Amino acid sequence: MEPEIITVGLDGSPESLAAAQWAADEADRRQFVLRLLHAWILLAAEAADTPPDRDQNAGARRIVRQAVEEVRERHPHLQIIEDLVGSEAEPALLRAADESRMVVLGSRALGMWESFALGDVSLDVVGRAEGPVVLVRGGAGAKPERAGSAGDRDGPGPRIVVGVSLNGPCDPLLAFAFDAAVSRGLPLQAVHGRALPVHAYAPWGVDPDVAAEVAKEADGELRDAIRPWRERFPDVPVELTVLPESPTRAIVQTAPGAELLAVGRRRHRPLLVPRVGPVAHAAIHHATCPVAVVPHD
Repeated sequence: MEPEIITVGLDGSPESLAAAQWAADEADRRQFVLRLLHAWILLAAEAADTPPDRDQNAGARRIVRQAVEEVRERHPHLQIIEDLVGSEAEPALLRAADESRMVVLGSRALGMWESFALGDVSLDVVGRAEGPVVLVRGGAGAKPERAGSAGDRDGPGPRIVVGVSLNGPCDPLLAFAFDAAVSRGLPLQAVHGRALPVHAYAPWGVDPDVAAEVAKEADGELRDAIRPWRERFPDVPVELTVLPESPTRAIVQTAPGAELLAVGRRRHRPLLVPRVGPVAHAAIHHATCPVAVVPHD
């Protein structure tokens, strides 16, 4: 049986190196193979005995070798594939997504209009890849603190957070989230945001009876959606969180302190509609933890 592969897209930035470290931790944890991929359209075909001063690919090789050296410091026995591809980055990463358990990219975006470390390529790959794409910010490649450490005293402990829309089946997303929780030995927090209807608002504020009714209905739907996964993964502690907010606000409010945030993306979206929906878009731009965007029908 062929080993599973986690592919990292490299561009030489600190963010892509953080992505490589995060992916290396993930590959080591799961006993997967790590592929370090750098795509350069001008990659030249050269003989093996080309002298270094005439190597047109020296810069591309340096990007991959730097990542290998940094990963090896923490994971000396990890199986690594060094992959230089003569291609534009987007098609190379989309091909890699078809062959990999996940693709991991670096991200430095904190605002709506800021770019990713790989430019517009990251959003295009997130919106078109057939498998999960994980976006990692600079600094997120450091080993996370565990429960009981100083970083856990002022907020919730490490956990996996998954946003659940309840607008249809999202089995690949929930499978990814529960699998991530199992592999790390962490609890899972399933979050659903549901905006209150117009009639919930009165001149004096929110009608508590309407708000309670909406919350109760959403909580029941979320429990029904999660129940089969709880049965499949009985050792994973699960917390259900329903917030009277839009789904985007609910995710942004809940993400702090998470070790990983998983959100879904519909594979089939209407024409002229962005491939990445508003929840995934908000998570990508505002969550500081690694964000996994998982496509599903």
